[in-house]
Amino acid sequence: MPDVCFYFQVHQPWRLHPYGVFDIGKSHDYFDDRANQAILEKVATRCYRPMNALLEELVAKHDGRFKASFSISGSALDQLERWAPDVIASYQRLAATGCVELLGETHHHSLAGVAHPGEFAAQVALHAARIEALFGRRPQVFRNTELMFSDALAGPIAALGFRGVLAEGAERVLGWRSPNFVYASRPEPALGLLLKNYRLSDDIAFRFGDRGWSEHPLSVEKFAGWIHAVNGCGTVVNLFMDYETFGEHQWAETGIFEFMRRLPDAILDHADGGFVTPSEALARHPAAGTAEFRDWVSWADSERDLTAWLGNRMQRAALEQLMALREPVRATGDPALLETWRRLSTSDHLYYMCTKYFADGDVHKYFSPWDSPYEAHIAFMNVLADLGQRVGAAVR
Repeated sequence: MPDVCFYFQVHQPWRLHPYGVFDIGKSHDYFDDRANQAILEKVATRCYRPMNALLEELVAKHDGRFKASFSISGSALDQLERWAPDVIASYQRLAATGCVELLGETHHHSLAGVAHPGEFAAQVALHAARIEALFGRRPQVFRNTELMFSDALAGPIAALGFRGVLAEGAERVLGWRSPNFVYASRPEPALGLLLKNYRLSDDIAFRFGDRGWSEHPLSVEKFAGWIHAVNGCGTVVNLFMDYETFGEHQWAETGIFEFMRRLPDAILDHADGGFVTPSEALARHPAAGTAEFRDWVSWADSERDLTAWLGNRMQRAALEQLMALREPVRATGDPALLETWRRLSTSDHLYYMCTKYFADGDVHKYFSPWDSPYEAHIAFMNVLADLGQRVGAAVR
C-alpha cells in the first residue's frame, strides 16, 4: 500500500477595479477591495472554515495518522488577516498538530521564477519569513506558483535551502514511468521531486460532482481501491489540488465533505497504508530515479505548460512591461509602491488575459472577474501606465 500525500493550494489575488485610460494620472485606487472582501468571505464560509474544522477532526480522530500540507500565498494571508482572522487561527491550530506542513512559494503567487531570478529569490524569502512568523517553522519543501517548474528553477530552489519541490507528473516528463515515486532533480540530485498524480487528483478536484462522468458517483471505497491498486507499482500517491475544491468548486451538496471525512478510514484500513507530509515522503522514500524538466511544466489546462499565462501577445507584453518597472519601483525606496507592484505580479492578472477556447476556456472564464480577456488586459496596462507615472515622479 503506497503512502498518500495531500497538498492543498490556498490563494486569493488582489483583483483590479475596471481602470480606464482617463483614470491614469487621476486615480491610484487600483484594487477592488469590495469584490476581494466579498469573495474572500464567501470562500471562507464555503471552504476554509468547514474544511479546516474537518481536517482538525480527522487529525484528532486518527491520532495523528492523517496528514496533509498547504501552500498559502502571501496575498491570501493578507486578505485572511484583514477579513477572516479566525481562519488564520484555524491554520495555526492545524500546523501545531505536527500533522500539517506549510510549504514555501513566491509571496505574491507570481511568475517571478519564469521572469526574474532576483525577484523570485526576494518573494520566496519574504514568504518563508511570513510562514515562520505565523506558524513557527520555516518551510522545507517548495511549491512554485501553479506548480510551474523546469530544470532552470532547480538550482535557485536548492540554493534557497529547500530539500524538495512539488511539480506536475506530466507524461512528457515521465514518459512510461509512474508519478507514484519520489524522483530527484536531474541538475540538482539532492533536490527531491514529488510529482502530482493528476488523474487521481482531478477525480476529486474536477470530476467529483460531474454526473456525466462514467465513475459518478465516486465512492470512498472505489477511490481507496484505486489507491490500493498502486501497491507494488509506487511508493507515494500525490494528490495535489486547489483547497477551494472543497465547498466552492465542488459544492457541499455533492457530498465532497462526507467523502473526505470517510476517506482516511478506507486508506488506513490497510495496515501498511498511511498519509505523509511532503517532508516525510522525501525522508521515507528514496528517489526511484531522476526526472528531467527540459521545458516549463505547470498543472494548468490540458497542455500543462505556461500558455495559460503567456500564450498570447497580450500576456507576454503585460509581463514584459511589468518586469521593466521593477527596478524603477525599487529605486523609489517606497515600500507602498513596491507592494503595489508585487500585487500586480500575481499570476492571476495574466491568467485573466488568456484567450483559449473550449474546455480550458471555460475554466478560465470561471475564475475571471472580467467579461473578456481584452478587458483584463486594458485595465492592467492602464494601471501599469499610472504606476509608471508615479514612479517617474518619485525618482525625479
